[in-house]
Amino acid sequence: MLERKNMRTMVSILILGVAAAACGSKTATDTQSLNPKMVERGKYLVTLASCNDCHTPWKLGPKGPEPDMTRMLSGHPQEFPMPPLAASSGPWAWSGAVTNTAFAGPWGVSYAFNLTPDKNTGIGIWTEDIFINTIRNGRHWGVARPILPPMPWQNIREMTDEDLRAVFAYLRSIPPVNNKVPDAVIASEQATD
Repeated sequence: MLERKNMRTMVSILILGVAAAACGSKTATDTQSLNPKMVERGKYLVTLASCNDCHTPWKLGPKGPEPDMTRMLSGHPQEFPMPPLAASSGPWAWSGAVTNTAFAGPWGVSYAFNLTPDKNTGIGIWTEDIFINTIRNGRHWGVARPILPPMPWQNIREMTDEDLRAVFAYLRSIPPVNNKVPDAVIASEQATD
């Protein structure tokens, strides 16, 4: 069980390295060439698509739950594991973390990814092509595991290439946050691990 997870991680790392090396577009940390108008458009699209609702951990503020903007778009907090979904009375039951960044349901356990340009835990080594392929294909790194619910990638993929490039430019411009999001657990893996 542990060996299979380690093997999946090693294969994912290999795929990522090959994908990053093969793509000629700039990585998320190349901020010198960012077009300010494109970054502003990306910020608008990220706001309109409500990316902070799931990719920014929520905290309890003076007026109730609110996004913790000190951790903007950093994904599910690494120090807060999500338990698997308990047995339910129906196929549509699900549970969510109080941070609104992790969800367990019939699909398994999904964690909102770190979208900041951190090189080790975010999208800092991603290229524009990897980002666009991820959204278009609904697969992590564009080629790996499926993106799990509740991420609405089926809707986001309807953006134009220009819009997705703008979103990526904005994500390159925000402060990096070091936060290693737990690996997703796919339901079929839960049953065999």
